[in-house]
Amino acid sequence: MVIERVAANKELDKLIDGAFLQHTSRAQIVDFNHHPFTFVAREGTEILGAINGWTIFNELYIDRLIVLEKYRGQNIGSQLIQTVEDHYRDSGLHNMNLCTYAFQAPRFYEKLGFKLEFMRPNPQNPALDKYYYVKFF
Repeated sequence: MVIERVAANKELDKLIDGAFLQHTSRAQIVDFNHHPFTFVAREGTEILGAINGWTIFNELYIDRLIVLEKYRGQNIGSQLIQTVEDHYRDSGLHNMNLCTYAFQAPRFYEKLGFKLEFMRPNPQNPALDKYYYVKFF
Protein backbone atom coordinates (compact mmCIF):
# COMPACT_ATOMS: atom_id res chain seq x y z
CA MET A 1 0.00 0.00 0.00
CA VAL A 2 1.11 3.55 -0.75
CA ILE A 3 -0.39 6.63 0.86
CA GLU A 4 0.18 9.88 -0.95
CA ARG A 5 -1.05 13.43 -0.86
CA VAL A 6 -3.15 14.34 -3.89
CA ALA A 7 -4.85 17.48 -5.10
CA ALA A 8 -8.53 17.72 -4.28
CA ASN A 9 -10.80 17.22 -7.25
CA LYS A 10 -14.47 16.71 -7.99
CA GLU A 11 -14.07 13.05 -8.90
CA LEU A 12 -12.37 12.25 -5.59
CA ASP A 13 -14.91 14.35 -3.66
CA LYS A 14 -17.72 12.41 -5.35
CA LEU A 15 -16.11 9.08 -4.39
CA ILE A 16 -15.62 10.15 -0.76
CA ASP A 17 -19.10 11.66 -0.46
CA GLY A 18 -20.65 8.55 -2.02
CA ALA A 19 -18.86 6.19 0.35
CA PHE A 20 -19.75 8.37 3.33
CA LEU A 21 -23.38 8.56 2.22
CA GLN A 22 -23.50 4.78 1.79
CA HIS A 23 -22.10 4.31 5.30
CA THR A 24 -24.53 6.74 6.95
CA SER A 25 -27.48 5.40 4.95
CA ARG A 26 -26.72 1.89 6.11
CA ALA A 27 -26.89 3.08 9.70
CA GLN A 28 -30.35 4.57 8.91
CA ILE A 29 -29.91 7.02 11.75
CA VAL A 30 -29.29 10.34 10.03
CA ASP A 31 -29.49 12.02 6.65
CA PHE A 32 -26.03 12.84 5.24
CA ASN A 33 -27.36 16.17 3.87
CA HIS A 34 -23.96 17.38 2.63
CA HIS A 35 -24.43 20.51 0.51
CA PRO A 36 -21.83 23.22 -0.01
CA PHE A 37 -23.02 26.82 -0.26
CA THR A 38 -21.63 30.22 -1.22
CA PHE A 39 -23.32 33.62 -0.94
CA VAL A 40 -21.78 36.74 -2.48
CA ALA A 41 -22.43 40.40 -1.67
CA ARG A 42 -22.23 42.58 -4.79
CA GLU A 43 -22.60 46.16 -5.81
CA GLY A 44 -23.28 45.94 -9.52
CA THR A 45 -20.60 43.62 -10.85
CA GLU A 46 -18.16 44.29 -8.01
CA ILE A 47 -17.86 41.68 -5.28
CA LEU A 48 -17.84 43.22 -1.79
CA GLY A 49 -17.61 40.00 0.22
CA ALA A 50 -18.53 36.34 0.36
CA ILE A 51 -19.37 33.54 2.75
CA ASN A 52 -19.12 29.82 2.14
CA GLY A 53 -19.54 26.56 3.97
CA TRP A 54 -21.66 23.45 3.90
CA THR A 55 -24.48 21.60 5.56
CA ILE A 56 -23.96 18.10 6.85
CA PHE A 57 -26.33 15.93 8.87
CA ASN A 58 -28.45 18.51 10.73
CA GLU A 59 -25.79 21.21 11.06
CA LEU A 60 -24.39 24.07 9.04
CA TYR A 61 -20.69 24.95 9.00
CA ILE A 62 -19.43 28.35 7.99
CA ASP A 63 -15.99 27.88 6.49
CA ARG A 64 -14.95 31.34 5.32
CA LEU A 65 -16.37 34.83 5.58
CA ILE A 66 -14.55 37.68 3.91
CA VAL A 67 -15.35 41.30 3.23
CA LEU A 68 -12.89 43.07 0.96
CA GLU A 69 -10.90 45.59 2.97
CA LYS A 70 -12.27 48.73 1.34
CA TYR A 71 -15.85 47.64 2.23
CA ARG A 72 -15.28 46.70 5.87
CA GLY A 73 -17.22 48.53 8.55
CA GLN A 74 -20.40 48.67 6.44
CA ASN A 75 -22.19 45.68 8.04
CA ILE A 76 -21.60 43.52 4.97
CA GLY A 77 -20.21 40.63 7.05
CA SER A 78 -23.21 40.80 9.39
CA GLN A 79 -25.57 40.82 6.41
CA LEU A 80 -23.85 37.80 4.87
CA ILE A 81 -24.20 35.85 8.14
CA GLN A 82 -27.84 36.93 8.43
CA THR A 83 -28.52 35.85 4.84
CA VAL A 84 -27.17 32.37 5.57
CA GLU A 85 -29.17 32.17 8.79
CA ASP A 86 -32.37 33.33 7.06
CA HIS A 87 -31.85 30.95 4.13
CA TYR A 88 -31.42 27.88 6.34
CA ARG A 89 -33.60 28.78 9.37
CA ASP A 90 -36.57 26.57 8.40
CA SER A 91 -34.60 23.86 6.64
CA GLY A 92 -34.51 21.39 9.53
CA LEU A 93 -30.96 22.22 10.53
CA HIS A 94 -30.24 22.47 14.24
CA ASN A 95 -27.33 24.89 14.47
CA MET A 96 -24.60 26.89 12.72
CA ASN A 97 -20.94 26.28 13.58
CA LEU A 98 -17.71 28.11 12.84
CA CYS A 99 -14.23 28.59 14.15
CA THR A 100 -12.03 31.65 14.06
CA TYR A 101 -8.61 32.67 15.32
CA ALA A 102 -7.93 35.34 17.94
CA PHE A 103 -6.48 37.66 15.28
CA GLN A 104 -9.62 37.33 13.18
CA ALA A 105 -13.08 38.00 14.59
CA PRO A 106 -14.16 36.29 17.84
CA ARG A 107 -16.00 39.36 19.19
CA PHE A 108 -17.72 39.92 15.83
CA TYR A 109 -19.34 36.48 15.98
CA GLU A 110 -20.33 36.93 19.62
CA LYS A 111 -22.04 40.21 18.68
CA LEU A 112 -24.08 38.22 16.13
CA GLY A 113 -25.30 35.77 18.77
CA PHE A 114 -22.78 32.95 18.39
CA LYS A 115 -21.85 31.29 21.69
CA LEU A 116 -18.30 30.20 22.45
CA GLU A 117 -18.17 26.43 22.96
CA PHE A 118 -14.46 26.32 23.68
CA MET A 119 -11.15 27.96 22.89
CA ARG A 120 -7.98 26.06 22.08
CA PRO A 121 -4.97 28.14 23.14
CA ASN A 122 -1.84 28.21 21.02
CA PRO A 123 1.15 28.31 23.38
CA GLN A 124 3.54 29.55 20.68
CA ASN A 125 1.36 32.39 19.38
CA PRO A 126 -1.76 33.71 21.18
CA ALA A 127 -2.92 35.31 17.92
CA LEU A 128 -3.56 31.73 16.79
CA ASP A 129 -5.78 30.82 19.73
CA LYS A 130 -8.71 29.09 18.05
CA TYR A 131 -12.32 29.86 19.02
CA TYR A 132 -15.16 27.41 18.29
CA TYR A 133 -18.65 28.92 18.09
CA VAL A 134 -22.21 27.69 17.73
CA LYS A 135 -25.54 29.41 17.12
CA PHE A 136 -28.77 27.45 17.39
CA PHE A 137 -31.67 28.06 15.04
